[in-house]
Order: sequence, then structure tokens, then C-alpha cells
Amino acid sequence: MHIDSIERLRALYAEPRERAVKKQLTALDVHCRRFIELSPFVVVASSNAAGAMDASPRGGGPGFVRVVDARTLLIPDAPGNNRLDSMENIVATGKVGLFFMIPGIDETLRVNGAARLSSFAHHIEAIAGEKRQPKLVIEIAVEEAYLRCAKALMRSSLWEPSLQVSRSVLPTMGQMINSQTGIDVPAETHEAMLARYAADL
Repeated sequence: MHIDSIERLRALYAEPRERAVKKQLTALDVHCRRFIELSPFVVVASSNAAGAMDASPRGGGPGFVRVVDARTLLIPDAPGNNRLDSMENIVATGKVGLFFMIPGIDETLRVNGAARLSSFAHHIEAIAGEKRQPKLVIEIAVEEAYLRCAKALMRSSLWEPSLQVSRSVLPTMGQMINSQTGIDVPAETHEAMLARYAADL
């Protein structure tokens, strides 16, 4: 049977423990701030006005997402494919969910909040030190911050070196896109793709 009500869902599970409820914060404490300062990777989740979802990975040096204060984050835009899915969603709904990860650490951090796109000089200048000046900055007003336990990454053994998968088990990105789109263009090698990306990071 499909579970189509909160009552049916809750009947399958015990109530959450007090610590699991109370650890959801309304601002970034010292631990959340330190986590973000160490993180080189965040997934930005968003939706458009119709509810269509998107999750976009963003990366940079540790701390590339700037902590302005306990309630404000800045994420620099970086060159991508120009679809602008996340950006358009932010314009449409003004909401994002963020999921921070630190290599080698199994705990993760979730941050939800209101978002808007900014080209203000003081926001661009706050990102000083990036390889290139961003066109835009995503400004997030933090509403929820929640350190997540290690179970999911422990189950996945995500950081275990012996379980790393060779890139050769999949076709190259160009080959996969040719197959998906039916647009038959010469598919560059994986090495050529990495060299092209490196020039545009």
C-alpha cells in the first residue's frame, strides 16, 4: 500500500529522540560555521514555482561558501553549462536547501533558508580570493541548520579508498551525452575533457 498520510507514516516509526529534534538550530553556531569553513563541496537544492526540483553540486576550496555571520551565507557563482536551473529557481521561489560535505568526515550539515541573487559590489568583494570574480553571489538567510549523523556515509563507505570506482567503468561524458541526445559529435577523451575543464574552473 502507498503511504499517503502523515498518520500512516508516523505509525511505522518511533518518535524522534529529544536530541534529534533539539539539534535543529535557527542560526549557525560555532560548529556549523567551522563545518562550512572546512567544506569544499555543497549541493544546492531548489525548486521552481511549479515544484519541479533541482539539486546542483557546487565546489571550491575549503570555505568557498562564505560565512558572513550566524544567519548569512554567500555562495559564489562559478562557470557552468548556462542552464541556470538553480538561479531561475531562486528567482521563482527564493528558497534553497544546502547539503555540505567534508572529505573524510562522515557527518554532514544541512542548511535551509531564503535565497536571493546579488550582484552588489560588497557581496562580490566578500568573495575575494576566488580564482575568478563571480558574476553573481547567492545570498542565503539561514532559517535552519542541522548536523546530520554519520550513518548514511558509513553505510556507503564513501571515503574508503579501496572502494573507489575506476572512471573506466562508464563511457566518457561525451559518449554518454551523444547517446542521450542523439547529437552525434566527436566525443572527446576523458583526458581531453579534464584538460578543457581545468582551464575553466
